[in-house]
Amino acid sequence: MNDDAPLVDALGRVHTNMRISVTDRCNIRCFYCMPAENVQFKPRSEILDFEEFVRLARVVARMGVTKLRLTGGEPLVRSDLPRLVKQLREIEGIQDIALTTNGLLLAEQAAALKAAGLQRVNISLDGLQAETFRKIARRDGLDRVLAGIAEARRVGFEKVRLNAVAIRGITEGEIAPLGAFAREQGLELRFIEFMPLDADGNWDNSQVLTGETIRRELEDVFGKLVAVKRTDPSQPAVDFAFADGVGRIGFINPVSAPFCGSCNRLRVTAEGQIRNCLFSGEEWDIRQLLRSGADDHALAEMVRECVAAKKPGHGIDSDDFVPPQRPMYQIGG
Repeated sequence: MNDDAPLVDALGRVHTNMRISVTDRCNIRCFYCMPAENVQFKPRSEILDFEEFVRLARVVARMGVTKLRLTGGEPLVRSDLPRLVKQLREIEGIQDIALTTNGLLLAEQAAALKAAGLQRVNISLDGLQAETFRKIARRDGLDRVLAGIAEARRVGFEKVRLNAVAIRGITEGEIAPLGAFAREQGLELRFIEFMPLDADGNWDNSQVLTGETIRRELEDVFGKLVAVKRTDPSQPAVDFAFADGVGRIGFINPVSAPFCGSCNRLRVTAEGQIRNCLFSGEEWDIRQLLRSGADDHALAEMVRECVAAKKPGHGIDSDDFVPPQRPMYQIGG
């Protein structure tokens, strides 16, 4: 097959979006992502260098990937990240580069990232109370996240979005305050259902605070939410606008309302494993090819093999669902 042919899986889903985890390290310990202590990080020699990420990005760009998102771990703990952003921006065909971050280091790095060509930022903010932050992150730092949000707005990113993981028994009291904060600050807010990707393996369906429940609570406080027509059918969120015209809210509901049928994403972990689904039990070792002298055709064929093997869905809602062996920080958000 032509190396430039689109990345299409067995169900006809065309893949145009790649998430690149630049590190498995992080400066907090959110329980839905990492263990509290004694975290096993990959040796630095196993982590892809910037040139390897860029080479892979060039290969997938020729196959129709237009969007890249940098994740981790916490991507901002990877030194000199603006240099990688600048190199990725120079790849023909890449139209959009975004970053998902916990925000603790964003105030110091936002200007350099913007200057390097980063276009959009998603910042994790599960609550506005220091107690909630500490309970989830198992570290302090809410004030630094808020400073990062303010600086991202100041330097003028195209879009600054807040991501809030919703967890029953912990974040119910944060729903309305987060909605008010997003409206006041002119930020888009997305609530994400708690997924079975925690390192301790303690996830239970009873902890899932569904998007529908959150929407009803927001409407009780702010009035009716009006569904917004999707401009991108592959986006994971279902978006709503406040009826008074002030702000938008999105709901990512992988547990209660899976969106796998339109998924167009693939992932590369920090140590160079290609994954076709966040919940996949299978990986393709692109690092081995990158470091063994393989040509671009071999890289393209491995990526194509990975996409071709993609299943119809993640299966969280099925009786035989088996969570991935690796937690979120090792896979990449």
